[in-house]
Amino acid sequence: MAQQVAWPNSSVCLSAEYMEVETLARKAYQRTCRFGFEEPGFCLLDVGSAIGSVNFRRLMVDLKNAMSTIHQSITGLRLIYLSATRFDQQSTTKFHLDGGPDECFLMLGYEPSEVEAELEIADYAKCAFDLGISPKEFMDRYNPMFKTGSEMLWPYTTRIPCFSRANYQIICINNSSAPFFENKPAWQGTLHTASIIAPDENKRRIINSTMIAPAAEGVPDGITDAEQEEFINTPIVRRRGYDKQHLADDLT
Repeated sequence: MAQQVAWPNSSVCLSAEYMEVETLARKAYQRTCRFGFEEPGFCLLDVGSAIGSVNFRRLMVDLKNAMSTIHQSITGLRLIYLSATRFDQQSTTKFHLDGGPDECFLMLGYEPSEVEAELEIADYAKCAFDLGISPKEFMDRYNPMFKTGSEMLWPYTTRIPCFSRANYQIICINNSSAPFFENKPAWQGTLHTASIIAPDENKRRIINSTMIAPAAEGVPDGITDAEQEEFINTPIVRRRGYDKQHLADDLT
């Protein structure tokens, strides 16, 4: 088996508690919205434990807007929301893409939780490139939901070393499936997975989940301004796999 080569902490972990949004956006964009394989395709932004849930979600929106300004200056396209929701997830997943267009990324806001978990990212686009196939062909031939596919991704996998359940943390993950062409740059995606060490229905693991994609001028956001404000301010947390709804404790 090939030797595993993981991205070092310095490439994927940012201490963002006192960083200006524009600086944070520049660093997150560089690492996440990659057109090749010199960057990891993901990063974690740790904003500490004191920000509170509503201000945390407002920061996520501000960060997206700042990243949109950067993207527009490079490509002429802005970044829009395709979705924004909050949920409590305590199910272990296998490596996967979230459904979306060929170019998109996830901005996931993890709130402090007593539920222990580990997150891993697999550079499936680089694996596909090394095999001489497209990312979509890789998923068709070597679905990582099965053992063979997951074993092929092992040398391309990084466990996010700075993930902490004690702090508010934003994780940006390139969720694209576009092929790599030198004469037609497109975002190169990754797969992600979460392992829940000890699920507990009496506790919560709140994730503020947004999907973001490039769009031409005039293409509307996938969510309205009112829905964006609802995402920022709502106390409602939907529980994945359940019909119940929960109120977040910390809304400061």
